[in-house]
Amino acid sequence: MKEDMKGLYAAILLSMAVIFATNWLFPGKTSVSENMAETAKPEIKNEITAESAPASPSSDIAAVIRADKRVTLANDAVRGSIRLKGARFDELYLSKYKQTLEEDSGNVELLAPARSVAPYYAEFGFIDAAGKLKLPNGETLWTAKGSKLTPQTPLILEWNNGSGLKFIRKISLDENYMFTIEQSVENNSGNQVRLYPYGLINKNTSEEESASSIVHEGMSGVIDSTLKELKYSDFEDGEKEEFTSKGGWIGFSGHYWFSALILDGHQQSNVKFAQTGKNTYQTDFVGEALTIAPGSVGTVQHRFFAGAKEITLLDDYTQNLHIDKFDLAVDFGWYYFLTKPFFYILDFLYKLIGNMGWAILIFAALLRLAMFPVANKSYESMSKMKKVQPKMQALQEKFKDDKMKLQQEMMELYRKEKINPASGCLPLLIQIPIFFSLYKVLNIAIEIRHAPFIFWIKDLSAPDPLTISVITHLPVPGFLDIGVWPIIMGLTMYVQQKLNPKPANPDQARMFALMPLIFMFMLGHFASGLVIYWTLSNILSIIQQKVIMKKLGVD
Repeated sequence: MKEDMKGLYAAILLSMAVIFATNWLFPGKTSVSENMAETAKPEIKNEITAESAPASPSSDIAAVIRADKRVTLANDAVRGSIRLKGARFDELYLSKYKQTLEEDSGNVELLAPARSVAPYYAEFGFIDAAGKLKLPNGETLWTAKGSKLTPQTPLILEWNNGSGLKFIRKISLDENYMFTIEQSVENNSGNQVRLYPYGLINKNTSEEESASSIVHEGMSGVIDSTLKELKYSDFEDGEKEEFTSKGGWIGFSGHYWFSALILDGHQQSNVKFAQTGKNTYQTDFVGEALTIAPGSVGTVQHRFFAGAKEITLLDDYTQNLHIDKFDLAVDFGWYYFLTKPFFYILDFLYKLIGNMGWAILIFAALLRLAMFPVANKSYESMSKMKKVQPKMQALQEKFKDDKMKLQQEMMELYRKEKINPASGCLPLLIQIPIFFSLYKVLNIAIEIRHAPFIFWIKDLSAPDPLTISVITHLPVPGFLDIGVWPIIMGLTMYVQQKLNPKPANPDQARMFALMPLIFMFMLGHFASGLVIYWTLSNILSIIQQKVIMKKLGVD
């Protein structure tokens, strides 16, 4: 019994250790540096570095936007504009998402102009390996055909270099977050032209954004079918990581939002991640050469994603646009094989009943139902152990000076009463990956961000807001300031503990008695959705265990 209880709580501690160690020490699949093979492709000359420097904190983004000629863009998911100078994607708001739960909160801002406080933009173009041709760059003012970019009205941009080359750029937007950029070059120069297409995303980040998190935030991509995740702290000024890839994607990943350049699946691209200045980073690619004979037209097509990490949408893009492992933009973690199915089950239940909190509770009930046979055997064994506890205590008293004999008599008692002391740990061991996977889902799925439950729970991805300090209006230290749901969870854990056999060792008994209190404060700062799940799971376990105890005649 003593060993059984030790194993039981060791499993609980192990589950928590797995969560914190996996998320904080190893927040994702670590990228492996692979130096890109030397090729003849030229590097992107960062001609926009000076303009990329952020303005003073008092800068008004609206004023920066007004200072440039622009073409607006909009669909049901995004709104913003494209700057005609440089044909740059540098203003984008996510129409379906608010920054906070406040009614007057603005939409989430994803992209921002170069002269704003936190620049974040994308740009496409061509590079001339010989460096002799006049090509469009970040300062080129394009002529627009069309006043607004929508899913029904693509935008046509044109620019003539005055030396026989006409550049035409057709930009399309789907109903969500994917832009398609088709670049054409009409060659009337009389000479053959050889150009390399490129795309880049440049981002200025704050120190807070660069901090470690349970979700990867930094540069990421799928290179030759392998996920690469690079933290901002991995780079110092001027440092870079280079790769080659056929297909995949590269970009910047935030907690719920990200941007990505989609790489050509039929041609090899040279890919680079680099720090280009203080808190400024860039990811870019250079594609294979486009050779354009005199009197002909050369065309290349790129895709650019800028939006929310909506898992079902990313799966659709993966399948329909053949983007390699695009769903890995969401940090599913080490338990991908559980985390993603759990999300789809929750998403199905949510769409069925319309409330994510109830979906989590139904999910908890379904999991308990699935584990019912295993849990039944475990609780039967624990109930039997509680029933024979007086006999065990008698043996401990009788053979207190002969530990070997005590162990033999205990094993004989287990055999006679048909008790498996290790079976009590099994359900908890099974719950370790389940608990972690659900914990991960509640932290990564944007579908749970700002999702309400009932009463005071307005965001299931955030800790319970009805804390002790809110209720009492007294100053409470941060770690101790927990909400109502964690307290309910702690009480259910206490009741469940009372149903289990007590450790014979008084020190162990006192330590285990503190476990509900410890976990109450620990889980008090987790997502409220996870605490609600754990609470119902405890209640269902208590009911199941009480039924078995009554059946076996155990008090």
